[in-house]
Amino acid sequence: MSTDALTDFDLHLWSEGRHHRAYRKLGAHVEADQGVVGTKFCVWAPNAAQVSVIGDFNGWKRGEHPMRLDNSGGIWECFIPHVAEGTVYKYAITSRRGDFRVDKADPYGFAAEIRPHTASRTCRLDDYVWSDAAWLTKRKPVQSLTAPLSFYEMHLGSWRRKPEEGNRWLSYRELAQPVADYAHEMGFTHVELLPVMEHPFDGSWGYQPVGYFAPTSRFGGPKDFMYFIDVLHQNDVGVILDWVPAHFPRDEHGLAYFDGTHLYEHPDPHRGEHKDWGTFIFDFGRHEVRNFLISNALFWLDKYHVDGLRVDAVASMLYLDYSRKPGEWSPNRYGGRENLEAIDFLRQLNETVATEYPDVLMIAEESTAWPQVSRPTHLGGLGFHMKWDMGWMHDTLAYLKNDPLYRRYHHNQLTFRQVYAGSENFTLPLSHDEVVYGKGSLLNKMPGDRWQKFANLRLLLALQYLQTGKKLLFMGGEFGQEREWNHDSSLDWHLLDDDMHRGLRRFVRDLNTVYRGEPALHEFDCLGQGFEWIDANDSEASVISFLRKGSRPEASAAAVFNFTPNPQHNYRVGVPVGGDWQELLNSDAPLYGGSGQGNIGGVRAAPVSCHGRPYLLTITVPPLGVVLFKPVAQA
Repeated sequence: MSTDALTDFDLHLWSEGRHHRAYRKLGAHVEADQGVVGTKFCVWAPNAAQVSVIGDFNGWKRGEHPMRLDNSGGIWECFIPHVAEGTVYKYAITSRRGDFRVDKADPYGFAAEIRPHTASRTCRLDDYVWSDAAWLTKRKPVQSLTAPLSFYEMHLGSWRRKPEEGNRWLSYRELAQPVADYAHEMGFTHVELLPVMEHPFDGSWGYQPVGYFAPTSRFGGPKDFMYFIDVLHQNDVGVILDWVPAHFPRDEHGLAYFDGTHLYEHPDPHRGEHKDWGTFIFDFGRHEVRNFLISNALFWLDKYHVDGLRVDAVASMLYLDYSRKPGEWSPNRYGGRENLEAIDFLRQLNETVATEYPDVLMIAEESTAWPQVSRPTHLGGLGFHMKWDMGWMHDTLAYLKNDPLYRRYHHNQLTFRQVYAGSENFTLPLSHDEVVYGKGSLLNKMPGDRWQKFANLRLLLALQYLQTGKKLLFMGGEFGQEREWNHDSSLDWHLLDDDMHRGLRRFVRDLNTVYRGEPALHEFDCLGQGFEWIDANDSEASVISFLRKGSRPEASAAAVFNFTPNPQHNYRVGVPVGGDWQELLNSDAPLYGGSGQGNIGGVRAAPVSCHGRPYLLTITVPPLGVVLFKPVAQA
């Protein structure tokens, strides 16, 4: 890492918003200057009258180690000898007004103290020895949109804890192998982590970060987090980080009013504040802010080998009137409600990442009908690779909450998605947001008695896995966590002593196995040609059936869902080819907790026209169950 003095070229890139590796210059860098080991400090504070570095090494005395401003970019610098790795520090800032004095953590700091302490900590990042070269070599095809992608969403502080040791967290190193083993065993291709960037409040789950360049110290240091990612990669599990460029908190030691002015946040309160969240909004039109955010995105790809970023709350960035009443927002220069600066920033971000890392994933959490979120920028899109399908999630959960007796009246909630499914590259999310704030767990959203709740949950998960779109499931959903997620405690792993919970987890593992093993279920996940209705209109029986298709027409798969507790015997389904069809999956199998009704492993297609197709399967569709078939290859 080069930490030479800022050059004229650095300042030129900085002023244009194109210094995409700004973290190499700004922040604290432990190095040697004329043979003396120390730390070089560099911070952007253009409206400060004085800036000094304070820490244990000088008794936190302001002015003891002043920084100098000798450039046009508003960047202050100094080198302090004998300040070694692990030293805690802040920037003591006095504004030009003279009435604003504050001690700030380093916006580019690589490590931080554990809360409630708020100082940054010097840290070297280049001496960790990685062992994931094999993963990085094959990452591009593994992360292709034609590959199977299933994300296990995790909150590191509550996946597992140590109740016998005061309910403490597990460290990054303690978590590494168990998480890798579990994700690999369950068949998930990736782990997606709720934000790990340093944040002051546990209850924000990381969504109000202050230390954008520092993995939270709750679970260890930067090299411990590198080890965590390294171990997952060595076990063929990718790592996606949840990333929050939409807003930041007001904490005094953070980015807010950094040098006594609105430096990182937009100065107009109509554009600079999320009142609902109590946070500030970045000034996306400011070049130095773009340097900060794009540099941060590349930092996690450069230094931590992460495999992609899920960008949080994109809708709040796109719309000037997001969660605002009339009179609380100002239109753009054309009179519209689109945030033109944020749109331009997102395009620049995605173009930069695509150029530097064509093998990583950029995923948008975008909850509206904004067009072309996952289309290239040169076609007018935002440039993301994928977008969360929030509409599918809301419609499907609303449908399944209905008593099966009344589902026939809400059939369109099952089928509407295919009207727009080809418009974006979608990920189907069952995320943490659906199991908090009184919404209950996935299992307890389901109606009926205990057996029916599990059967309905198996239906939900099968519907997620067997239709087009990549998959995301929040931890605990795979085994039927019964209580709502609590970030202060471990998941209820003891539930796996129960057959029904154990059977559900086996079902999710088998869903991942079938999804990954059958090209028809993933090759065209993001293309309209990957899905074809057999019958979308049997609302009276609350049954839907469809084909999934891959690049080989003969290797299609047929899925049939029954959303009532009444088994459908001798149910007729039209299919494109004759011969034997193997029953690949049956959610009603006893090993999953089902009643055991099905098709004894397969059926033979009769040469009878049905549903506009030349062959017919006559099958049993189990109660609150799904069956999946594929044609048996002919010798």
